[in-house]
Amino acid sequence: MTERYYVPNLTGIPETMLWTLHNRAGEAKRADGILRDSDVVRIYDAIQYDFVRSFGQADSSHAVRAVETDRVLRQWLSAHPDGFVVSLGEGLETQAQRLDNGRLRWLSVDLPEAVAIRERFLPPTERLRHFAGSALDRSWMDAVDASQGVFIIAQGLFMYFEEEEVRRLIVDIAERFPGAELLFDTIPRWFSRKTLTGLKRTPAYRVPPMPWGINLDELAPTLKRWHPRVKHVTRVPFMFPRGLQRIVYNNVNRLPWLKHKTPAIVHVRIAHAPAPSDA
Repeated sequence: MTERYYVPNLTGIPETMLWTLHNRAGEAKRADGILRDSDVVRIYDAIQYDFVRSFGQADSSHAVRAVETDRVLRQWLSAHPDGFVVSLGEGLETQAQRLDNGRLRWLSVDLPEAVAIRERFLPPTERLRHFAGSALDRSWMDAVDASQGVFIIAQGLFMYFEEEEVRRLIVDIAERFPGAELLFDTIPRWFSRKTLTGLKRTPAYRVPPMPWGINLDELAPTLKRWHPRVKHVTRVPFMFPRGLQRIVYNNVNRLPWLKHKTPAIVHVRIAHAPAPSDA
């Protein structure tokens, strides 16, 4: 039997990389799964960790997010095959491997303890590189080549920051990378409040606090107020493939008085800086 890798004692936000891995691998292993990804299964099976004890039975939530992010990125890469993708707080996501066209450049940004685990299974290459540091450490921006276009993704990250931290980061992205695109997911205010008072996923696992929650009807006005180059904001609800989540969330997303209080995936397009003659 192949020896399994024992994950160091992760806590807090870094431990969520195992939660998302659990859900994506569970979906990838299903015959009817919406995510096809041999790398996520390989990594999951190689890690010695009691996933079910911490996170319960796998659900499709993080696979839904991954598939939708894949779809948006594939469209962008068809127009920017040599483009530069930055994945903030990437953990053990294997998106770069699913989408690699042999030309793109990819920068995976995460805390040092997360990058150390990632590199055990996904060694960096000349095009697929790693940055060991917080997404709030702006020095990752210095590693970006924006000449062929920039797309920045942040899956399961911004909700763990304070609102002002998110605002400043988006402002800095808009200033540093005019013309870039940004994709991230959000939670509603009620769910944020629930995590702040103490939310247990299972008796053995408490969800880290998620200070930044925003309802969908507030989202576009808020982002456009934060920076004038935020021109297009597209909101994509989570649509689940099966089970109780499909019955509950997919129907709630159709109800005008409730749909703004659900999680969503957000695609932002940042306008190019005006030419000097237009300023």
